This record gives sequence, C-alpha cells and structure tokens, in this order.
Amino acid sequence: MNGRHYGFAGWAIPHLKSIFALAVLATPLALSACSGKEELDELALNDTPAEVLFNEGLALRAQGKFRDSTTKFEELDKLYPYSEYSKKSLVNLAYLNYTRGKYTETVTTANRFVTLYPGDEDSAYMLYLVGQSYYHQMPDITRDQATTERAASAFSELIQRFPESEYVPDAERKLLIVQDQLGGKEMQVGRFYLKKRNYVAGINRFKTVVTSYQTTRHVEEALFRLTEAYYALGVISEAQTAAAVLGHNFPDTQWYKDAYSLLNKGGYSPSEDSGSWISRAFRGIKL
Repeated sequence: MNGRHYGFAGWAIPHLKSIFALAVLATPLALSACSGKEELDELALNDTPAEVLFNEGLALRAQGKFRDSTTKFEELDKLYPYSEYSKKSLVNLAYLNYTRGKYTETVTTANRFVTLYPGDEDSAYMLYLVGQSYYHQMPDITRDQATTERAASAFSELIQRFPESEYVPDAERKLLIVQDQLGGKEMQVGRFYLKKRNYVAGINRFKTVVTSYQTTRHVEEALFRLTEAYYALGVISEAQTAAAVLGHNFPDTQWYKDAYSLLNKGGYSPSEDSGSWISRAFRGIKL
C-alpha cells in the first residue's frame, strides 16, 4: 500500500508521525498569533486616562525606574497618538532613551517629534538630543565619518532654526569639535594622495578644508599642502597665493616658514592673486 493509509473516498491520510510534526510546527505560530492578539486586546481595553498614564510615567522617571517609565510613555503614545500628552511623552521618551544610552531610539523619537511639531519650542531640545546622540557615537578619524556628519547637521540645524535656544551655546562648542574631526579626516585623505603623488585629488581634499572647515586648526596645514601640491604640479601662481594667504593669516607658524622656504628654493616668493579661489575663500573671513 506504499506506506499510506487511505480513508473515505480515497483521500490519503498521513502517518500519525506527520500529523504530530505538523502540530508541533503550528503551535508556536498559533501561540504567537494569540499573544499578539492578546496584547492588542489588552491595549484596546485599557481606558486609563492619558493624564494618569503621563503622571505615572513621570513618577517612575523620578524614582529612577527609567525602563518602566519608558514602557509607560510608550503605552500612552500608542493609546493616545497625536494628543498633547502623547506629544509630551515623546519628549520624555527621547530623554529616557538618551539617558539609557539608546542612541538609535533617541534619534528616531526625537526626529519624529521634530517632524510632527517643527515649530514647537521643544524641537530645539529634540535636535540637541539628536546631535548629542550622534556626537557620542563619532568614530575614530581613520574610519567613515557619516555619523560625525549627522552630528554636524543636527547641531547646525538647531543653531540655525532656534538661535535663542538655551542649547545653542553647547551645540556651538560641540559643532567646533565635530568640524575639527571632519577637517582632520579630509587632511588624512589628502596627505595619502600627496604620498601617492596624486596631487589633484589631494588638492580637492585640502580645498574642502579651506572652504568648509576654515575655522579649524587644520587650515594652516591645508594651506601649506596646497602650496606644496600646486608647486609640484607647476601651478606656481596658486602655490604663491596659498603661501601668501598662509603668511597673512598665520605669519608666525612653522607651516608658513616651510611654505616660504619651498617657494624660495625655486626662486619664487609668496604673492597673492586676488582672482584665485583661495583668496576668494578667505575674503571677509576673520580667523
């Protein structure tokens, strides 16, 4: 009978082993479905007022029970979305996640708040937390700086949109550190290209430092490297301009002395061309 038992009307009936295996496989799925349904039913039956949930969340937060407080505010947000208390719960959730070192959750919650309430005064705080979350995750300068760039973006948006905010002074201090790291990364890559004698690629990196990270400590070396790279390419006028701008802004540095010495060996001296992009980049900028 080829291993099968046949029942009514010729339908094949599987072995009992097969039936048992299918039942075992189906059980977790059924339990999972029931669990999800029970959770939804429980949530739907919860008629606790938003104000009560919010105050419970605050009480738990005050007691240092951050995980329980987070759960309470999440419950409030699900039960009363877009309410005033939900709005307040988002601020608390962002703060609690940040305090617990959950930076991804902080960014997600804070960005949601800013999207829903762009003009709200708490949006400044939310942008600050986004910037702080990325700031604390900045990688080593030898690695990709996407996170550092996101920190710069968040702090810059805060400063631009909410200039009077109490969080701006610290955001400005952090932004300087962030920009210094971004400028340092450009310098690292630029030096690599110089060693490979890929002068054009190196110039592009140093140009970014001079134009975008002009107030960082890297700008002095960037101007020297531009002098060096342009000189190697035989573009003497740009090399002279880079050295002249370096000498004008940083006359007592070793970088200027080295740039002057490099040009002097070839019979040249620093001389600024007002039409050069280097001159235009520094025009009107007070260092």
